[in-house]
This record gives sequence, C-alpha cells and structure tokens, in this order.
Amino acid sequence: MHQNDSIPSPASPQAAANRRRDIILTAAFAVLTISLWFLPTGFENRLPTGTQAVKAEITATDNSNLRQYGVVLEGDQRVQALVLEGHFKGRTVTADNLFLGKLEMDKQFQVGDMALVALTVSGGEVVNAVAQDYYRLDIQLWVMGLFAVFLVAYAGWTGLKALLSFLFAALAIWKVMVPLFLQDYDPIGVTLAVLAVLMASVLFLVGGVNRKALAAYLGSLLGVAATCAMAVGFSDGFHLHGSVKAYAETLFYSGYPHLNLTRIFLATVFLGSSGAVMDLAMDVAASMEEVSTHNPVIGFWKLFLSGLRVGRVVVGTMTTTLLLAYSGGSMALFMVFMAQGVPMANVFNMNHVAAEVLNTLVGSFGLVLVAPFTALMGAWLLAGRKARQPEVVT
Repeated sequence: MHQNDSIPSPASPQAAANRRRDIILTAAFAVLTISLWFLPTGFENRLPTGTQAVKAEITATDNSNLRQYGVVLEGDQRVQALVLEGHFKGRTVTADNLFLGKLEMDKQFQVGDMALVALTVSGGEVVNAVAQDYYRLDIQLWVMGLFAVFLVAYAGWTGLKALLSFLFAALAIWKVMVPLFLQDYDPIGVTLAVLAVLMASVLFLVGGVNRKALAAYLGSLLGVAATCAMAVGFSDGFHLHGSVKAYAETLFYSGYPHLNLTRIFLATVFLGSSGAVMDLAMDVAASMEEVSTHNPVIGFWKLFLSGLRVGRVVVGTMTTTLLLAYSGGSMALFMVFMAQGVPMANVFNMNHVAAEVLNTLVGSFGLVLVAPFTALMGAWLLAGRKARQPEVVT
C-alpha cells in the first residue's frame, strides 16, 4: 500500500513552520483588536457636560401619572432608584420614565428591576435623573462569556481564533466603519475596504495561512465585489431610498442631513450577505483542498469541476438561509399585511418589502457567483501539486 506523505506530520518541519505562521498571525490580529478597542472614534463625549449613565436598582414606583390608551401607555412614571456604581453609589435618586405611546420604545419598571439611569450632575450634586432603559449589560456579558467558553471548549485553538476574529469584526464595524460613514466618506468604498480586512481576519485566522484560505479569500472578495455591483446596478430599478431602514431618517434630525442614506443602504446589502459568502467560499475551498490532498496530481479542470459540484450543493441551502434571515426580521410586518388582507402585488411593491427582496436576491446572486469564483481560485492554487516519492510499505 502507498502512504501519502503530502500531508505534513505533526512533527515535520513544515508543520512547525505552519504553527509559527499561525501563532504570528494570531498575535498580530490580537494586537490589532486591542488597538481598535482603544482607538478613538472622534464621537466620544458628545453628551452634555455633567451627564453620566449608571446602573441602579428600582426600589419604588409611582404610576399615578400614567394613562392607558388601548394597548399603550402615555404619561410619566416616577421611580426611586438606588445607584449601584460610580461616585453616587449607595444614593437613592428620583428618576423620570417618560412614555411615548410606542410599545417598541416604552418600558414600565417594577420594583427590583435593574435600570440604566442617566444622572445630570451640577455642583457635585444630582439635579436630574432619567431612567433610560433596563440594564442589560450583565446578562449580555454573561451570555457572551458562555458563548466564548463553549466555542473554545468545542473547537480549541481554532475556536479561540474564531472568537478573536469575531471581536475584531465587531470593533472594526463600530470603530472604523460607523465613524467613517458619519464623516461622509463613501459608504460603499468604506464597506468594501473594511470587508477586505475582515474577511482576511476570519478566513486566515480560522483556516490558517495556506492555499485553501487564500482561495476562499480571493473567491469571497470576488463574490462581495459582484454583490456590490449588482446592488448598485439594481437600486435605480427598485426606486429605494436609504430611509427605508429603521432609524435612518433619525440621522437627518441628529445633525447629519448631508449623508447619502441610499449609498449607506446599498452598502448594508452586501455587508449583510458577506458572512454567508465567506462560509460558502470556505466550504468549497476546504473540499477542494481535501480532493487535492488525496490526489496531488489532479489537473486544473478536474479540480475546478469538483469545486463546482460542491458549490452547487451548498448554494441551495445558503440561499434559503438568507431568505429565512431576512424574513425573520420582517415577520411582524408580514403579519400586518396578512391580517389586513393586503394583496400580494401590493405587498411586494411596498418600500420595506422591496428592500428585503433586494437584500435577498442580490445576496443570493453573490452566493451563486462566489462558488465558481472560489472553484476557479482553488483550482489555480491547489491543482497539480506533485506528491513526494511515496513510501512503499510492504
């Protein structure tokens, strides 16, 4: 029988070199992630001087100024809140909770609830307090920590790298992409540039510094570029304005009337599908590497066709994934239309639904195209690798 020695053994010099590259890359992205954490955005300290947000426990409530109108409440709830952190820790303050008559924004506190309270301080004393919302940081950090533990416990070193890429991506969006959008840099150009770095962090950290990850990366870049081109190309025909997204119009009233909301919306179209694009590209590239490993002399076209066959299988489920993701976010809207008997033609011509259709279809185009792109890159990088002289075992 023949032993395929094209796969480096754990003790081989090649495996040691791969580990060194992996550790160096991981360390580099860890430094970048820490740097992003401390990177100023230029939008810090925008709140009025003397305002601070603290965690507080609701100790008493006064609902006498609340009025019920149907399913909503209007008026003002007064609460007593015990400050649990900061300079005023241990002090009880009276805070207002204003109801706007909107279920998605209003909250009615009960005794024992944890709240985020904004304190206005003047002359070293609290002059006003507002109960802004429930305090959710504790549970969010707990769930995030649990997720990190399970990820690392299951995937080990690879899970740790995946967690690092997750943090890097979150910080890059918050610390780089969002501030540049607000500074009126072109949203599409900024998103493409940030995605190029994010995809590198995800694919090379998780997949390693090798030809497989490079093939997935190049295929993802081409797929995202194609998705971007289609989003821009189809936008005029859909007649969609960027204000179709929640809180987009609020930007105008927050001192940013110059922003191009439509360009921001188009940037989010291919940003939203980029994760699925990377996933599909890595699936195809990993399968092609496996074929190439077991048949190191396979030719370009045979390996390319193998990649295409794998891509055909994965594309179907990935396209449905996008449909389910976007439909889940619009379920309440669909229920309203159904309850009111709105005809299907009317539904699909409405702005919000047309925006989700554009998201789904353009994202699906990107998924369909990333498979052949990755197959092409994988065949170019992985085909025809000559095996070393196999050892004959008798």
